[in-house]
Amino acid sequence: MADADAGDTLRARLARRAARLTRPRGPESLPVAFDRHRIYVLPTGFGLFFAAAIAAMLVGALNYNNNPALLLALLLAGAAQTGLFAAHLQLSGLRVVAVGADPVAAGQPLALRVHLRAEPGRERHGLRIAHGGAAAWCSLRDGVGEAVLALPTQRRGWYDPGRVRLSTTRPLGLVVAWAYVWGDRPLLVYPAPETAGPPLPEGGGDRAIARLHPAGDDVHHLRAYRRGDARRAIAWKPSARRDELLVRDYEQPSGADLDLDWNGLPALPWEARIRRLARWVDEAERDGRRYRLRLPGQPPLGPAQGAAHRHACLKALALLPDGPGHG
Repeated sequence: MADADAGDTLRARLARRAARLTRPRGPESLPVAFDRHRIYVLPTGFGLFFAAAIAAMLVGALNYNNNPALLLALLLAGAAQTGLFAAHLQLSGLRVVAVGADPVAAGQPLALRVHLRAEPGRERHGLRIAHGGAAAWCSLRDGVGEAVLALPTQRRGWYDPGRVRLSTTRPLGLVVAWAYVWGDRPLLVYPAPETAGPPLPEGGGDRAIARLHPAGDDVHHLRAYRRGDARRAIAWKPSARRDELLVRDYEQPSGADLDLDWNGLPALPWEARIRRLARWVDEAERDGRRYRLRLPGQPPLGPAQGAAHRHACLKALALLPDGPGHG
């Protein structure tokens, strides 16, 4: 076990040292293009075996003065060198135009999308995009390609994926050519919502909101008939007076605006409050309710509803500082 730990430590140390020597060494603005200053090439394990086999063939051919064996060894060496240049060209001129992901709740995998572009006319196959233990394969057709990596998430807030590695061993598998990209835009991870708890609080607004609803109880207004309207909705008497078909639009109260107040949960620990408010935001959106989020030291968000309001509320919750006693 100690030997294995020592081996892992040595590999980690070598990886950190290699990271300091390779580009980029920090976040960079996208898009970026790969050129000879950013592409690195080394032999694979199979490539080292291949080189040893060629060296043995050359020694044997020279020792026994065997011209056909010498010619074969030189041809194989030339093919290996051609494969090295071909692997380099697979990445040369490749552009990474975007690295991003939609926010997810902490604990769910983050789908990191890497968008690639290249000059059309030369297809590129067998590109491996990797980050940590996640990897995906990508091929470019007509100069366009995309890979999606599933990255694990643990904590809410900003998530910096760091460097993403693009590599290829094509066409012969004798060498690996690789390059790194490090986007300068961090990704957002929402707080993990509470799995179970009390229902939404009662509406705390000043008025109940009425929504148009075909199954409502109260008539909101009359409008002109549109094809497909139900016959029961036709207002026959007003239609006769106006000499045109009129249809009733109904309304249904949807409840008062909700107040999701941080200070209304004094008994809960810091992170538990965040998770409960995150769950209430999702439930209010699911129920079609307008809601206002009140957080300490910030102006209220809302009342409103919809995808943009949900994102603003969950982002504010995600970026709250760590609570007292956070370890």
